[in-house]
Amino acid sequence: MKKLEDYVLSIPDFPEPGVIFRDVTSILQDADGLKLAIDELQNLLEGVDFDVIVGTESRGFIFGVPIAYNLHKPFVPIRKKGKLPRETISRTYNLEYGTATIEMHKDDIKPGQRVVLVDDLIATGGTIEACAKMVEQQGAKVEKIIFLMELAGLKGRDKLKGYDVASVIRYEGK
Repeated sequence: MKKLEDYVLSIPDFPEPGVIFRDVTSILQDADGLKLAIDELQNLLEGVDFDVIVGTESRGFIFGVPIAYNLHKPFVPIRKKGKLPRETISRTYNLEYGTATIEMHKDDIKPGQRVVLVDDLIATGGTIEACAKMVEQQGAKVEKIIFLMELAGLKGRDKLKGYDVASVIRYEGK
């Protein structure tokens, strides 16, 4: 039986020399890999009491929606600025070379709700930290943050101190 890591293609020197790109699409392209990824992420939520799953655009949608469906929970998307039609709240965060802004509908999360955040990858942690802050801005509590893959060498967990964070696959490098 294959492990989830066996489905991940590692592409050296992309997007720049010295970087190993971990390609999630190779998991999605294999039915067994996709099922294993969803199952493993869902297993990270055993014993967690929560109300709603929030996923980041776009790969957080890919993994968050099937988990929400399986567990009969609502799913809330967090999108890039300008993509949502109703009143939104937003958060701007730093990237390596600039900034980015993400948004969610203002009324998608209710005060007191317990939230799980889902994304495919944690690298520097900026995106998911911004997501957690928006959830908290709505008066909700982040119960857990889960990732399919973690690039531990980029120290993204440092931005998430105080949160329950878990990943299925952990790569020590960048």
